[in-house]
Amino acid sequence: MLRRYIQTPALPSAQPFSHPKDAPEVTPYSPPTADQLLAIRVNAGIEELAQTERFAHAEADLIEAIVEGVGQFAAGEFAPLNRIGDTEGARLENGVVRLPDGFKAAYDAYVEQGWNAIASPLAHGGQGLPFTLSCNVLENLGAANMAFNLLPMLSVGAIEALEHHGSKDQQAKYLPNLVSGKWSGTMNLTEPAAGSDVGALRSTAVPVTDGPHAGKYRITGQKIYITWGEHDLSDNIIHLVLARLPDAPEGTRGISLFLVPKYHVNDDGSLGARNDLKCVSLEHKLGINASPTCVMSYGDNGDCIGELVGHENKGLAAMFTMMNNARINVGNQGNQIAERATQQAMAYARDRVQSARAGSPDKSSVAIIEHPDVRRMLLRMKALTEGCRALLYYCAGQVDRGNLGDEAAKNRADIIVPLLKAWGTDIGVEVAGLGIQIHGGMGFVEETGAAQHWRDSRIAPIYEGTNGIQAADLVTRKLGIEGGEAMIALFDTIAREAAGEPTLAHLAQDCAAIARWMRDEASLDDRLAGSVPFCTMAAVAVAGWQLMKQAAAVAAGAAPSLSATKPVTVRFFLDRIVPEAAGLKAGAIAGADLLYALPAEALAG
Repeated sequence: MLRRYIQTPALPSAQPFSHPKDAPEVTPYSPPTADQLLAIRVNAGIEELAQTERFAHAEADLIEAIVEGVGQFAAGEFAPLNRIGDTEGARLENGVVRLPDGFKAAYDAYVEQGWNAIASPLAHGGQGLPFTLSCNVLENLGAANMAFNLLPMLSVGAIEALEHHGSKDQQAKYLPNLVSGKWSGTMNLTEPAAGSDVGALRSTAVPVTDGPHAGKYRITGQKIYITWGEHDLSDNIIHLVLARLPDAPEGTRGISLFLVPKYHVNDDGSLGARNDLKCVSLEHKLGINASPTCVMSYGDNGDCIGELVGHENKGLAAMFTMMNNARINVGNQGNQIAERATQQAMAYARDRVQSARAGSPDKSSVAIIEHPDVRRMLLRMKALTEGCRALLYYCAGQVDRGNLGDEAAKNRADIIVPLLKAWGTDIGVEVAGLGIQIHGGMGFVEETGAAQHWRDSRIAPIYEGTNGIQAADLVTRKLGIEGGEAMIALFDTIAREAAGEPTLAHLAQDCAAIARWMRDEASLDDRLAGSVPFCTMAAVAVAGWQLMKQAAAVAAGAAPSLSATKPVTVRFFLDRIVPEAAGLKAGAIAGADLLYALPAEALAG
């Protein structure tokens, strides 16, 4: 069935609408298909997954067609809207959020061609393919247009939450249209007084005992920072909202999850009346301007109706299913923006002519790509981007194996998620910043679009749990998996397999030693104080290991088009990035005493 979807986007001339003529010209998006396919095969191990009954239809030719097709779709449909989405942005008009011209047609094409359904369950209209391929769809869409891509990204998370925690009736009623993309989904956690401390939320849900909505709940409250909380691209929006039942316990133990549709859904599947919810304002943000970040108000008239998802007071566990998916996809965003910034910097460095090459007898000016420091920055951008991609697909492959019942792979994925989310998004910011540096003064003005990449990138280390929270998760809950042995086994494996790369092997050994120290000796404060440098060390170790596997595969004949570039970028990563990470060991084990040597008043005074 999927083959009918991959034919249209595989044709670069297939354009169902004309993009605005006055959109500023920027470097077009060129999908890195060869490198994506290499990562999918080597790091995710897609061929091994295709040997299982569940993923038997993930044949090599189908995988190639999907990766090539969605890349061309993203380049042709989403990428041309990236700049106008930034300059015009979403706007709130009479309670309706509207997007610039072109967004509606592009989203309709995305739905029509079936890209939203890649990894969703067959029973509800999905294609049932590996999560790995869903990551590739989002990678291409997000590299083309990060702000726009947040819409399908959140819908994918809502689908997973309902698949795991929704009732059979809820799945039958809501999943088919969510899977197709005809309806979109959101995640509603944050409130004005409840940010990272979700347990402080105060939205309420009161049971309805009579009337047409008996058995459901009246939802009241305000949520902030709700991505794509209101828009005119999909026919309905399915909000997953955290709220408290009457007399619920305080803190996270008293939170329940509710499904709150923008429009009520009738028993026959048709849309009914508008629910009592609205967007009251849009945030004015640094970046991702085409993504409407909404302040949502529920139940202003006392008639916002929602359905309980899962069990009472177990909402946070259900929401974390969606959040875990989102954290992987936000890590993916780091890779996405790094790829786009790298492509733009490469193009500028090839075209910008400035000064003669130092030491050259020819004093003619050359393209800046010929200057050593520009080469250093470009290679760093490329190596970091490819390392992030390798980590992404290794994580995705472990998720797929976990979904097949492999408990060790599930534990491995759980450990990798905070590494990917934190380091991946840090990489996105760094690479986008380097892109501005390569542009020089032209990077600091908006006309080139280089600044947009950095502005867009800066949200990713903040949302879906700040990177500090990811690092804290790594040294607490994730270190606790199998009493720490699951994490230590990962580093031991890297050290063993990297015997021919002593710097990488030494980094992995240091990571294992730090994990043991944190588990056996360090106080909680000491662990948290060293968590961020340790998280970076661990991520670089895993990424370097996976890049090493890519280099070996290319040397053996895989991806001939990468035979010249891959050995160089991997060498740069292993010789430059890995030693930098090794230097973070002192910070990882320094403890917390110095951090509290000054009282808060003296530190802030």
